[in-house]
Amino acid sequence: MPLGRLMEGRWVIEEKDRDAEGKFNRTATTFRHKITRDGSSGFMAEPDRYHLYVSLACPWAHRTLILRKLKGLAAVIGVSIVDAEIRDNGWSFGQEPGSLPDSVNGARYLWEVYCKADSQYTGKVTVPVLWDKFTHTIVNNESREIIRMFDTEFAALAATDADFYPEDRRGQIDETIDAIYQPINNGVYRSGFATSQRAYEEAVGELFAALDHWEQVLSTRRYLCGERITEADWCFFTTLLRFDAVYHGHFKCNLRRIVDYPNLWNYLKDLYQQPGVAETCNLDHIKRHYYRSHTNINPTAIVPAGPLVDFAAPHGRERLG
Repeated sequence: MPLGRLMEGRWVIEEKDRDAEGKFNRTATTFRHKITRDGSSGFMAEPDRYHLYVSLACPWAHRTLILRKLKGLAAVIGVSIVDAEIRDNGWSFGQEPGSLPDSVNGARYLWEVYCKADSQYTGKVTVPVLWDKFTHTIVNNESREIIRMFDTEFAALAATDADFYPEDRRGQIDETIDAIYQPINNGVYRSGFATSQRAYEEAVGELFAALDHWEQVLSTRRYLCGERITEADWCFFTTLLRFDAVYHGHFKCNLRRIVDYPNLWNYLKDLYQQPGVAETCNLDHIKRHYYRSHTNINPTAIVPAGPLVDFAAPHGRERLG
């Protein structure tokens, strides 16, 4: 099914993410306001002001759910969860297990939330979305910026003292997030959404070269930036979690599975087993979304039964610190 977008506030079925060479080009996010602890940006970090719209299937949205959970911000920032599948009207709010309705704007479809923020909005309708209930607008829909705000600007409101952006590692963390974004986080999509052999082979080659690199790095480090978990790890985790279940088969990222990489596989289990993380993971939503929404890739919309993956198995990463 072709994906839709808004054109001057009107929902249309139109997809413009591939260039003449068959390469997938991700559209930049458009709402990039910042919430600050002192309100100097015009958006102050305060309780019961902001609402998060997410999909349990989307790796970008999953990052924000993890930070909201691990920082202890559930009582501060509300959440709505769209249905697993994208249908004719895009992301929708229904009654299926795992979904949560729009308790703020009463929207049936996520594009209605975008139109409340900008009645003439033109562009893709994506998750995550961070909504301001005071000014009735979208503050931000860029996952990397949302997790950074949750981690730093909401620290005083957090119920835990977790810090995934420590001052002494900030440069390394930012460099690492940059390094994994294009070949891995976006690379699985560049592989799966490619419409030419050349574009696919270029993307999948870069993807596995990057995975091979981080397999070596993680042979001597427990986490990407050393001995403690940082934002970079959560940015990596959400892609790795989905890899064997959907990217390996559905997106043809099939040179190797994550379970074939000893260090990456144990690292993935290590992160999954951190307290609270498993609660944010929903493989049913993940598999149904990819296999039933992308019918141009999977025309039968059949969701495979496997693979059987045990994320709770021992990982042995404690030996690295």
